[in-house]
Amino acid sequence: MRRSKMLKEFKEFAMRGNVLDMAVGIIIGAAFGTIVNSLVQDVIMPPIGLLLGNVDFSNIFVVLKEGKVAGPYASVAAAKSAGAVTINFGVFVNTIISFVIVAFAVFLLVRTINRLRRQEDTPPPVPTTKECAYCFSAIPIKATRCPQCTSELKAG
Repeated sequence: MRRSKMLKEFKEFAMRGNVLDMAVGIIIGAAFGTIVNSLVQDVIMPPIGLLLGNVDFSNIFVVLKEGKVAGPYASVAAAKSAGAVTINFGVFVNTIISFVIVAFAVFLLVRTINRLRRQEDTPPPVPTTKECAYCFSAIPIKATRCPQCTSELKAG
């Protein structure tokens, strides 16, 4: 009995709008992060590496301690498989570029949301004109006679 009550309370909590929104946001954020990583590693960095003389940024590293097999190592993977201790500058550069792209996308999203909220918060402008009941032309709100058709207008 106690378990079913706890399960029911959990279900009520999980089905709240904020929790579901947060879950969707986390899932989309993780997918977006994967897309950005692919963009950086597969689209942006190869042309930059080509321009810099066929540099593969993911394999720019410094060996701090040789592994069981002595270097030089052709790649970070080769150094790691040999047991070498490395500082992977290229992977770090890729990560920084990915972060900058994600941060910029989040900035644009927040900016757009804030702009939409400001538009919602501004009260509608006070009308300065009304429509003549006889000729349907726009006339000043305080007018008692239509300047177009000269009809006398009701007050109010």
